[in-house]
Amino acid sequence: MQLVVARIGRAHGIKGEVTVEVRTDEPELRLGPGAVLATEPAHAGPLTIETGRVHSGRLLLRFEGVRDRSAAEALRNILLIAEVDPEELPDDPEEFYDHQLMDLDVVLGDGTEIGRITEISHLPSQDLFIVERADGSEVMIPFVEEIVTEIDLEEQRIVIAPPPGLIDESEAEVASARDTDGSARDTDGSAEDTDGSAEDAADQAKDAADDAKKGDA
Repeated sequence: MQLVVARIGRAHGIKGEVTVEVRTDEPELRLGPGAVLATEPAHAGPLTIETGRVHSGRLLLRFEGVRDRSAAEALRNILLIAEVDPEELPDDPEEFYDHQLMDLDVVLGDGTEIGRITEISHLPSQDLFIVERADGSEVMIPFVEEIVTEIDLEEQRIVIAPPPGLIDESEAEVASARDTDGSARDTDGSAEDTDGSAEDAADQAKDAADDAKKGDA
């Protein structure tokens, strides 16, 4: 089966390198030197990776035959596609390939439906599930254990425990008001610490997504 493993971003420097938005958990395998990748649109490929390196937290690639900035800039926004065996699974049972998670339903612990995973974004700081809601809007769910509490491939669903404000911004306002009550914070410090880590992950996800958009602007 064919899977999108990256999207080409802007040119970097003058020697044909490009930034890429990684969309695979195994960039060293899918995006290593010598890898031959199909493209979308198809007429732009196939592209063979000549070199790769990490610079300031972003992966930079150079493709065979691409030698200057103009040629690199012409590749912007092209999707890179790899052939993957659909039966292939990660060695670690706690790891998942993107194709295993795509289109899974996202629900809360009480069964409330949030939406469906339509995209997985691999940012430098963490991975994000892009979830499409019933009304067509999107919400970003950080793929961290404090928030993603269960992945059930048989039931085709992911259970999340989002911090206040991740799904509904009005909840963030209520949580902020509660935080002004010092006695409430002192009642259960351990629980607050757990919630805080999830909230930090959510804040980092939003910041990382904003940075990624600025980087490709």
